[in-house]
Amino acid sequence: MSELAWQLSWRQCVARIRGSVVGRREKALDPTEGPVQRLAHDLRQLRDEAGSPAYRELAHRTGYSAPTLSEAAAGRKFPSLPVTLAYVRACGGDEEEWAQRWQVAADAHAQQSAHGDDEAAPYRGLSRYGTGDQHLFFGRQPEVERLARMIAQHRFVALVGASGSGKSSLLRAGLAPELQRSARDFQLRGISICTPGPDPVHALRSLLALPGQDGKETILLVDQFEELFTLCQDPQERGEFIELLLTAQAEKSSLRVLIAVRADFYGHCADHQALANAMNKAHLLISAMSPDRLREAIIKPAHQAGLLVERSVTDQILEEVTSEPGGLPLMSHTLLEVWRRRTGRRLTLAAYEAIGGIRGAVAHTAESVFTGLTPEQAGAARAMLLRLVSPGEGSLDTRRPVPLAEIQVSEAQAAVLEQLILARLLTIDDDRVELAHEALISAWPRLNGWVDEERERLHLHRRLTEAARTWKILGEDSGALYRGVLLSVARTEFTTSKNEPTGTLNDLEAEFLTASIAEHDRVAVEVARTARRMQILMNLIMVLVASGLSIWVMWFFSREHP
Repeated sequence: MSELAWQLSWRQCVARIRGSVVGRREKALDPTEGPVQRLAHDLRQLRDEAGSPAYRELAHRTGYSAPTLSEAAAGRKFPSLPVTLAYVRACGGDEEEWAQRWQVAADAHAQQSAHGDDEAAPYRGLSRYGTGDQHLFFGRQPEVERLARMIAQHRFVALVGASGSGKSSLLRAGLAPELQRSARDFQLRGISICTPGPDPVHALRSLLALPGQDGKETILLVDQFEELFTLCQDPQERGEFIELLLTAQAEKSSLRVLIAVRADFYGHCADHQALANAMNKAHLLISAMSPDRLREAIIKPAHQAGLLVERSVTDQILEEVTSEPGGLPLMSHTLLEVWRRRTGRRLTLAAYEAIGGIRGAVAHTAESVFTGLTPEQAGAARAMLLRLVSPGEGSLDTRRPVPLAEIQVSEAQAAVLEQLILARLLTIDDDRVELAHEALISAWPRLNGWVDEERERLHLHRRLTEAARTWKILGEDSGALYRGVLLSVARTEFTTSKNEPTGTLNDLEAEFLTASIAEHDRVAVEVARTARRMQILMNLIMVLVASGLSIWVMWFFSREHP
C-alpha cells in the first residue's frame, strides 16, 4: 500500500471512530427491508428507550469498542450474538429475550442468504419481468406505447418476435401497467394474462366468462402462443381455441385480445385462415433493441437500486449482446450474476469476466449447481430437465411447462428442483414447473448435448406421455392403448430386458405401457389359441375328408369288382 493510500485509509478510520464517539446521527433504517435492518432498528429503539447514551459510554459499560457496537445497529451486516447481547446489556435490556430475537433474525438472514437475496436484485435473470417489475423494466417504451395504441384501435392484435426478444416481459412489466394507466381509452374491467398450455380451451373458458354485458371491456394477453402448436396435440382443440379468441372481433364483443408468438412459429399461424386474416390487420414485429436502449436496460435498473455499473461492463455487454440473437435473457442473467458478485455498490468488470461474460454466465450458473449434486441427484436432474424440453420439429427447441404430478417429485428430485429454482434456472407457478427461458437449452452445453443425444427418444416420450394422459381421461379404455408399431418402438425404448418400464417413465406412463403390453400379450395368446383351434379343426376336417374319400374309393371299387 502506498503512503498516500495508507494515510487516507487511516484518516477514514479515525473519522469513523470520532463519528461514533461523538454520537453522529445514524442513517435512517427501513425495518421491512430484511432481518439485518429489522434487528438493527430494534437495537436502536432499545438504545433510545435507554436515553440514547453515546456509543463511547456503551463501550465503557461492555468492554467492546464504540465502532463495533455502532456497527451492530448500522444495518449493514448481521451482528454476532455476543456483540448483540453486550449492546442489549449496556442498554438495560432482557438478554434472554434478545437471545431469542437474535436467533429468529439469524434464521431469517440465513434463509435470505440461501436464496441469494434475489428479491432485492434489479435484474430478473432468465425469468421474465412480472407485472410488479415495471420500475425495473427499461428499453421497450416505444413498443409499449405502440401496442397500447393498437389495442385501443383493434380488438385482435399480434406481437411477433424471436425467442429471447423479451415478449413476455414486454407484456407483463411494460404493456399491462401501461394499459392500466390508459384505461380512459376504454372502460376497463380488467386485464388477464394466460398461456395456452396442453389444454388451451379449458384454460380459456374460465377467462372468457369474465366479459359481461355492462359495457366494460376485458383485455386478454395470451403469452407464448406457440404452446398451441408445441403442447396441444389435438388439432380440433387447437382450432376451437383460435375460434374463441377470434370472437373478440364480433361487433358487440367486450373482449380485446393480444397474442404474443415466437417468430419461428409465425408460419404455423398461416395454417388457420381466420387467424392469419386477423393477424394481418394488426401486428407488431419487434426487433433487437438499439445500443442506446440496451444501455438504458442495463444502467437504469441499477440506478433504481442505488448501484453503479462500470462503463467497461456496459460496453462489453453491448458488444456481446449485439451479435447474440435473442440475447436479452442472457444479458439479464449475466447482470444478475454480476450483481451477486458486486463490490459495494459497483457492478464490476472483474465480476463480469469471472462468470465468462454473456456466453458463459448461464453455463457457469448451471454447471455450478449440477457439479454439486450427488450421482443420484444428477440422474434425477437429467431426467427432470429433459422432461421440460419440447424438441423442435423444423423449429428451435422450446421449453415445456410440466405439472409437478407428471414429474412425480422424489426425494432426490425435490432437492434438485429446489436448487435449480434458487439458481433461477427453473420457475414454479402453482403446480407447474418450467425452464426459466428457452435460452437455457442453447446456452448450457450440457443440456444442449442431452437434448441432441435423446432427440428422437424425446419425441417418442412426448407421444407416450400424451397417449397415457388420453388413456386415463377415457377411463383406461383398452381401445386407447398402444398397438402395432407404436407399441413395438415403445417397448424397445422404454422397457428393460425383463420387459419392465424404465425409470424414465412416471407411474401413469409406466402403467399405460404395462397395460399396452399386457393387452398385446393377451391378444397374442388369444390369437395363438384361436390359431391352434383352427389348426385342430382343419386337421379334423382333413381326417374326415380323407376317411370319407377312402370309404368312397373302397365302395366304388367294390361295385366295379364284386
